[in-house]
Amino acid sequence: MSAVPSREDVLALDAADGLARFRDAFRFDDPDVVYVDGNSLGRLPHATAALLRELVDTWGSELVEAWEDWIDLPVRAGDALGTALLGARPGETLVCDSVTVNLHKLTRAALDGVEASRPVVAWRGDFPTDRYVVESLGRAVLWCDGTPEAAQVAALAAARPALVLCSLVDYRSGALADLAGVTAAAHDAGARVLWDLSHAVGAVAVDLPAAGADLAVGCTYKYLCAGPGAPAFLWVREDLADGLRSPLPGWFGQADQFAMGHGHVPATGVSRFLAGTPPILALAAVEPGVALLAEAGMDAVQAKGRALTALAVELHDAWLEPLGFALGSPRDAARRGAHVALRHPDAWPICRALIERARVVPDFRAPDVVRLGFPALTTRFADVWDALDRLRALVVAGEHERFAGAARRVT
Repeated sequence: MSAVPSREDVLALDAADGLARFRDAFRFDDPDVVYVDGNSLGRLPHATAALLRELVDTWGSELVEAWEDWIDLPVRAGDALGTALLGARPGETLVCDSVTVNLHKLTRAALDGVEASRPVVAWRGDFPTDRYVVESLGRAVLWCDGTPEAAQVAALAAARPALVLCSLVDYRSGALADLAGVTAAAHDAGARVLWDLSHAVGAVAVDLPAAGADLAVGCTYKYLCAGPGAPAFLWVREDLADGLRSPLPGWFGQADQFAMGHGHVPATGVSRFLAGTPPILALAAVEPGVALLAEAGMDAVQAKGRALTALAVELHDAWLEPLGFALGSPRDAARRGAHVALRHPDAWPICRALIERARVVPDFRAPDVVRLGFPALTTRFADVWDALDRLRALVVAGEHERFAGAARRVT
């Protein structure tokens, strides 16, 4: 292969791609649009559209009688997701609520009964929700910088932290943390660790029990393609669940749900973290994307994600760095998720120009990041090449200079 891959080179990679067949499982309305924002909202699987139509018909025909089949969906979908994508055992994973709500539930459960003087460890660059949740706990916070590292946690052991909260894949840079190393360091410091897998699940191979993890949350509308605002998930290691108390007791987390008695008696296991009535249509939409990833296999998905991001880095170095861009992601593919960050002072107008002038859909992250996501099941090597080629041409032509101004609310 030449020093800088040609389009013919990347077409050959696509022809040899063992995951290429999965593109046919998703909806593509306009073949000229290069969608590199699947790390924000995944494409629609055909099976999801068909399933939702079927569920609407079931609702219309069976009405309340359909609840007999629907009522265990948070557990059923959780088991499918957990066993295929998290290395989890059945009964450890629930699909429910949002990442924000699940973070509140699990942080408070993990800290229940723990001395208030013991702090929480968190990262200044983590996703806003994670930081806001930490700040709401009423405890001292020990803030770290950069990508979560075992050495950072070990250095704070003398402070006797109670909980470590961090993301496995950084939402801006795509940097991948050391799951097992950070977890072990947290345990050595006497703390539990809660992982946010929102930008990792469906992009990298994850085995929570093998890493000795305690708790985890994540979302399903990115690489799992469950749709806008789809329910999140939470995971609690099997031996911990019965020793934790949900701070949001509700009737779906009650031991004898339909006894309708007074006093909350938590269900056994992870089901105690259910709260209100689940949104069945949204929940059902989680399963088709999980099934596709399970069929593909996460080792293969991770390997392709690394190859796609490696191509993006190579093209960045050859084409974009001379134009004032800087790579905002780790260079080692083994330390990345499935998205890359390209830094530029004009990142916002560049993103708008890409969408409106070049038919490339990325996203922007403040203050200066053009973020490009490459879900393995829907992204071709040619998509990566085309996206960066169009980006190069746009900046050379100065097209982005016509889009100065404040960023939109949704970026």
